[in-house]
Amino acid sequence: MTLTRTPEKLLRYIIMTGLLLIAAGNVSAMEIAEWRFQTSLYTKHWSPDPEHVNNSKLLDIEFETTTRWIYGFAYFDNSFGQPSQYLFAGYSWPLFHKDWAYFKLTGGLLHGYKEPYEDKIPLNSLGVATAIVPAFGLRYKRVFTELQILGISAITVTAGFSFGQESGRYPSYNSG
Repeated sequence: MTLTRTPEKLLRYIIMTGLLLIAAGNVSAMEIAEWRFQTSLYTKHWSPDPEHVNNSKLLDIEFETTTRWIYGFAYFDNSFGQPSQYLFAGYSWPLFHKDWAYFKLTGGLLHGYKEPYEDKIPLNSLGVATAIVPAFGLRYKRVFTELQILGISAITVTAGFSFGQESGRYPSYNSG
């Protein structure tokens, strides 16, 4: 089975992402601290399988509020090369009382695991499953990298950049 991606499908997902983020609430009232874009650099499965794909081609767009809440959408290839989506919300905690290190926990809806792999993730009987993704991150100015823990299956290393608001998002953790 060959999975194809067209620019039209990608554009549809980008538009859907924007609409879903707007629909998540009154975005202007959320006091957005910054927008972030990230992509995957490396994926390692705990139990390698010949069917596993180690390049997830992640495209992730998210925003973080001034109160550290995070909302976003990720488009990627799952472990079996199937186009998948993750619509999520979460929270970010600073580590060491500094803005350059953080722990992020997101949870949301995961879609895209189809035959014959639909049973590879729990609770996927309707084609959509819940997911929780913890991540540890480091940032320097507007560039950041994260180590994301993908359940009991894998880890992914990502890199990205933030845009939008000025840096200095959290005055209490900004010094040093």
